[in-house]
Amino acid sequence: MFRLRFTTVVEAPLTVAFDVARALGRPWGAPLEEIVSERPLRDVYAGPGITHTRRFTATEAGTRVDEDVDVTRPLLRRRVRRAMRAHLDAYAAAAERRALDVVQVVGAALLDGSRVLVAQRSGGPFDGQWEFPGGKVEPGESDRAALVRECQEELGVGIDPGAFVGEVVLDGVVGGGAPGASTLRIWSARIVQGEPVAHEHAQLRWVGAGELDDLDWIRADRPLLPAVRRLLIS
Repeated sequence: MFRLRFTTVVEAPLTVAFDVARALGRPWGAPLEEIVSERPLRDVYAGPGITHTRRFTATEAGTRVDEDVDVTRPLLRRRVRRAMRAHLDAYAAAAERRALDVVQVVGAALLDGSRVLVAQRSGGPFDGQWEFPGGKVEPGESDRAALVRECQEELGVGIDPGAFVGEVVLDGVVGGGAPGASTLRIWSARIVQGEPVAHEHAQLRWVGAGELDDLDWIRADRPLLPAVRRLLIS
């Protein structure tokens, strides 16, 4: 058996399998929680002598797509290699087109030792629920620049963005769009200027890892809690 491995990074804010599949016109019925997807038997790469698996990983640069193709028939290797390279190129092109229709939202896990700053919504459909500070990325604005701007506007503080933490599909939570129409990406960050003030929220609170699950989180932020918790106990 021969194993062929391919890796590419889709440099667009489409960092989940669901979004990329939609971009190619071959959607799943709903966003996938897992990041490993084994191709269905009807797929062009599956069949006698071929086993194909794919892994999607969210990174700051975009979607990392890792492909493994196990080939038992040596004569298939060259054909599979050409087909896989072309398919990954199609991912990148489709993601760039799809990105034009995606609302990108960024959030900050603002750290202070073993605590993180959380904010309570005021008004609207999520009144009283908790979230990480942040907001929409403006056209032509980078994710990190949007994060700095949003923290200044919402909290009145200057921040230093750190590592990329993770992302999740918002499923229309922002702007009431269709499933997959917006994504939330979270960075760790530290306050470097000023003290946080709740300019747009009901209240702010510093909480530890053990307190995160006690809050009533908006649906968009809750899937990111395990990643933030790891930051607090590392």
